[in-house]
Amino acid sequence: MGATGFFADMRAGYKENLFAKIARLMQSAGVGNIVSEGDLAAIKLHFGERGNHAFIRPIFIRRIVDELAKAGAKPFLTDSSTLYPGERKEAVSALRCAIENGFAYAVVNAPLIMCDGIKGQNAVNVRIDGEILKNVSIGAEIVEADALIAVSHFKCHELTGFGGALKNLGMGCSSRKGKMQQHSTVAPKVAEKICNGCGACIKACAHNAIPMVDGKAHISVEACVGCSRCITACPQKAINVQWNESSALVMKKMAEYAAGAVSNKSGKTLFINFITQVSPACDCYGHADAPIVNDIGICVSTDPVAIDQACADLVNAAVGNQHTALASGHEPGGDKFRGVHPEIDWEIQLDHAEKMGIGSREYELVKL
Repeated sequence: MGATGFFADMRAGYKENLFAKIARLMQSAGVGNIVSEGDLAAIKLHFGERGNHAFIRPIFIRRIVDELAKAGAKPFLTDSSTLYPGERKEAVSALRCAIENGFAYAVVNAPLIMCDGIKGQNAVNVRIDGEILKNVSIGAEIVEADALIAVSHFKCHELTGFGGALKNLGMGCSSRKGKMQQHSTVAPKVAEKICNGCGACIKACAHNAIPMVDGKAHISVEACVGCSRCITACPQKAINVQWNESSALVMKKMAEYAAGAVSNKSGKTLFINFITQVSPACDCYGHADAPIVNDIGICVSTDPVAIDQACADLVNAAVGNQHTALASGHEPGGDKFRGVHPEIDWEIQLDHAEKMGIGSREYELVKL
């Protein structure tokens, strides 16, 4: 017997608007049994990159905040720093970007707290029994929170086929070191033509892994522990990740990280997926291409695997939009994710998460 999920389409009228539907979905999924009086409830979402517009609307997040508060919780919004140099590489820039994208306290009625500290290093080492990993680095505020509400924009992704609840947990709740562990098995690389020998990376490295060679920074493969602090410390953007992992291995690691993110949250998690503006790539880009299908609806479940499977099925059942990045699978039932990223076997993340015991691919979807 699979998990139960609840679904509401995008239709609205004078009797019930979308905000009321969000509340009813959360109530149907038993939010009152998930959070208790005084619980510090982390609402994990993607704040969106500057220039992107496909992320979940802050006014919808406000309704989620209000429902958690009604149940007695103390909600806060949280996200993690990015691995790559950019607008959200550390907390100050990331929170400024979030506020510019509409996630200000006056709008969402909750404080914004980065889950991995000001430089992506505030993390807890969590033991798991993974096929690949035995320890994962999870943002400290995720671990410390009493409850976890993962609110995900369901869309395509260039590395995992799609991004939903599992990616929000596995990649989104990890520290910078955790993101590095999922994406790469080798030390970051210095572009010598760009490096000016300023020494900022040497000061940032806590492991004495960066000597200066002929006036240029050089990362010692033997001494590097993969924390990736040097990447964001470099003012010239001369240090970058070597993206050497296959998509299949990234998805398996991501599923194991997802298991670590929820490991101390039994009965205290809820997953909300918005199948809206289903863009062909991640919200980390400074743009959002045209959606490959029309807006479908909102799913809520206590099972992250089931909700992602249900959302994938709903997207694939839809009619694909012409004149978009969708190259094939436009017909109902066609594989929309392979229609955008044909080389990605997106089911790997679902299979491996199920093997990790954090959910089931079998589900019952109740339409409200």
